[in-house]
Amino acid sequence: MARGDKVFISPDVTHQKDWVEGKVIDVENNPFVGVVISAQTDDGNIFFDREYKFKYAL
Repeated sequence: MARGDKVFISPDVTHQKDWVEGKVIDVENNPFVGVVISAQTDDGNIFFDREYKFKYAL
């Protein structure tokens, strides 16, 4: 994943019922947990977690 990619964010991260669409704003290679993605939703909320909690939006 790279900056600007559209993604779906897991309900585990957002605490919503369904996956939420957002846009990747940062990708960090954290030496302790691996790749960490930060994504912003259309309403301005920012969520971040490990890469496996995000999936590409088509």
